[in-house]
Amino acid sequence: MKLILGTFLFSVASALLPILNVEAYLAAVAIKAHHLSDWQLAAVGAAGQTAGKVFWYFAGTQSLRIRWIRQKMETEKWQLSYARWHERIVGRPVFAGAISFTSAVTGFPPLAVIAVLAGTLRMNFAIFLGTVFLGRTIRFWLVLAGVGILFGH
Repeated sequence: MKLILGTFLFSVASALLPILNVEAYLAAVAIKAHHLSDWQLAAVGAAGQTAGKVFWYFAGTQSLRIRWIRQKMETEKWQLSYARWHERIVGRPVFAGAISFTSAVTGFPPLAVIAVLAGTLRMNFAIFLGTVFLGRTIRFWLVLAGVGILFGH
């Protein structure tokens, strides 16, 4: 139980601080924790990452209150960019979900950036949560499957 809780907490921390590498942590845990399946470990890591990305989502919902960002938004370039993303995301939940899912699986664009953007544009929160959790679970399972191949786990 301590290992599961520790994995969850490390995953939350790594979602908030990108210098913490959750994939390396999960790989190290997988080598030692033979009582957990790769899917279980991936799901725990994904749950922690998703919880951490919720912070960035809600930071995005408040981002336009920050004076520096409001000033940036006054420029034509930022207004055009915002309008373009708003048009892509709002009212298009499948497309919005595809972007957050792709980011969660591949890391491109960075998921923290996508989480802030999703919050700023008020993306459907349930879709955000579901796609991030599913995408991160798949990403982490792929990492753990690779560890299993390399180390015979």
